Amino acid sequence: MHEAARRAAERAARDSYGRLLAFLAARTRDVAGAEDALAEAFASALKSWPEQGVPSNPDAWLLTVARRRQTDAIRRRQTSKAGEAHIQLMTEELEAAGTSPDAIPDRRLALMFACAHPEIEAGMRAPLILQTILGLTAIDIAAAFLIPPTTMGQRLVRAKARIREAGVPFAIPEREDLAGRLDAVLDAIYAAYAKGWTEIGDTAAERLADEAIWLGRLVVSLLPDEPEAKGMLALMLYAEARRQARRDTAGAYVPLEQQDIELWDEKQIMAAEALLREANQAGPTGRYQIEAAIQSAHVARLVTGRPNWDSVVALYDVLLGLTHSPVALLNRAAALAETEGAEAALASLDAIEGDRRMADYQPYWAARGHLTALAGRKEEAHEALTLAIGLSTDEAVRHYLIGQRTALQDG
Repeated sequence: MHEAARRAAERAARDSYGRLLAFLAARTRDVAGAEDALAEAFASALKSWPEQGVPSNPDAWLLTVARRRQTDAIRRRQTSKAGEAHIQLMTEELEAAGTSPDAIPDRRLALMFACAHPEIEAGMRAPLILQTILGLTAIDIAAAFLIPPTTMGQRLVRAKARIREAGVPFAIPEREDLAGRLDAVLDAIYAAYAKGWTEIGDTAAERLADEAIWLGRLVVSLLPDEPEAKGMLALMLYAEARRQARRDTAGAYVPLEQQDIELWDEKQIMAAEALLREANQAGPTGRYQIEAAIQSAHVARLVTGRPNWDSVVALYDVLLGLTHSPVALLNRAAALAETEGAEAALASLDAIEGDRRMADYQPYWAARGHLTALAGRKEEAHEALTLAIGLSTDEAVRHYLIGQRTALQDG
């Protein structure tokens, strides 16, 4: 019973965290306070559910406990009649919502746009969304954005305080104010998907990927005229369509070029293609449309068997012009090796060789190991692959790279 109750609390934390947090924070605009209240509610669940049993409505139970903690904290800060009236109104709203999970309004998208408000530092908007909506730690977020964890944690605290201080509204902005805030929302959703995509075999990570796709669909449904939202959803669906092909029957990692395309999900690929066509017809081309177009080109190449690497390199050139991203340059180098050879690809990496963020970025060293091996520079390849192996968190990828290094040693 104890183990079942613990699993139920953990499942509720995974499945309901963002929805409950968004609801709790919507009226007070105190994200940090809502996080504290919800954390105490989950701690109470872990303590009481094993003894008293899992409630029939876990979300309502958690919301009730969190609401009590939240109102107690507000009472300690507000003693005026106006403050008491505010607490009473909030309490009534929360009690009404707590009677059923279906009655809890889903305010996650509103919270996402609050986190992307101009009052929040531009570079912290997407990280803030990842923590508030999906509950990622500062360490996880720091890795995704190539920022030291301590620095990320401090900036997240300041950003949450700014929402409260500035009275940032929890609402989807008007059309004229949308452009400057949508990018951060899309970046956060895709960063969440990328984390879930990378950590194959991890149930929590796969659930994170599913959540990201759900949020992507939500944004597209609410903002159907935004081409970049469709581009991002298409990009995620192209990747998701290949999920089953990324491991063989023994669980070994299978790179894109060696995947069995019969294992790809054709329905998801067709949905991605349709979204990309709609996005390209709707307006100016952005980052996600280009990245989705690159994935479409890879799909076409592997399905038809006709090389189109020149087109892939050209698309990466456009992407680099838009983003100046070292990750885009890294991926471009892998494509360039197919058209101009490994030495040309390695030369293109010179632009980011001195970038300190690459020092512990596993894909950089994996790509460098692959390219130097192709170029016959065995000593450099061995060193790069060794670093990539050490930085790998995925055991299947680690074993694949060890195999690459062994093959290098064997000639």
